[in-house]
Parts: sequence; C-alpha cells; structure tokens
Amino acid sequence: MPSRPLTDLSRVDFDNPIFLQDAIQAVNPQRHEFAQLTAVVHIDEAEHLAVGYKEITDHEFWVRGHMPGFPLMPGVIQCECAAQLGGFYARKFDVIDGEYMGFGGMKDVRFRRQIEPGCRLDLVCQITRIRARKVAFFDFQGFVDNDLMFEGTMVGAAIESTANARQS
Repeated sequence: MPSRPLTDLSRVDFDNPIFLQDAIQAVNPQRHEFAQLTAVVHIDEAEHLAVGYKEITDHEFWVRGHMPGFPLMPGVIQCECAAQLGGFYARKFDVIDGEYMGFGGMKDVRFRRQIEPGCRLDLVCQITRIRARKVAFFDFQGFVDNDLMFEGTMVGAAIESTANARQS
C-alpha cells in the first residue's frame, strides 16, 4: 500500500519554477552529468518542504548501460535526485551549517515502479528533524504522472570542503 503523499502535487505550479539551473548550481556543488535536479518549483519554509523535478532524457549518463535496449533509472540515481533537492533546501534556507550537505544515510527506501527516459520525475523532500544544525532528517518521495515511484528517509550531514577544512 503506497504511503500518503507529503504534499498535494496538484496544487504545485510546475510550469513556473522558482529556481532553475543557475540558482541551483549557486547552492549545490554537483556539476555536469551528476547535476540531477532540473528545477525547484515550490518551497514551504514553515513546513520545511521543497518540491522540484528532474527531466529525464535519452541523454542521461546511465541510459546506455542500464540496461542496454531497456533503460531504467537506477535507484541510487533516484535517491541522488531527492538528496540534491534536500541539500538545496537545507543550504539555501540556512537549515544546517557547513558548506555542503552530504549523505549521512538512508532507511526505509522503497522503489515501487520503473522510471524510464522521457518523463519528468517530480520530487518532494520534507525535513522531519534537525540536530544541532549539523544533521537534517528528510522524508522524500518521487512521482511520475502522480504515481508514487519511490520513497524513503535520508540523513543529510553538514560538511566542509576539504580545502576549507585544511585552512582551519
């Protein structure tokens, strides 16, 4: 039985993003083929909730090899998309310290359906707990055409770049 959606996506305006690639890359460190967040379309600071999406094209780095002739978006990349949305929210809205937010762990992750090129993967992340501005706990979900594709909980940890850590 699918979980209850974290938010009502029918009330989100996907046609008018509030943050696009340049704004996302001003906050998130991922570049080139590892930038997995196309746009952020909704922010609710009172609920610590963010909605964004990833346009999945035939040109994704994983399409050629996963699986040849039948490309399926790897689960780890699905989780990375959600993590980049969570990281963007946490840094843009000053929820955690540190220069970046890195993966600290995941649990209760479930993949419910296959995701293929040619679709838009709608992403929702919501912070459920913050510990000492160092660790944030997120629930996350991914949808295609309003169908729940995957979900879980992740832990984001505040990190400094190694260049900054060496200067301290």
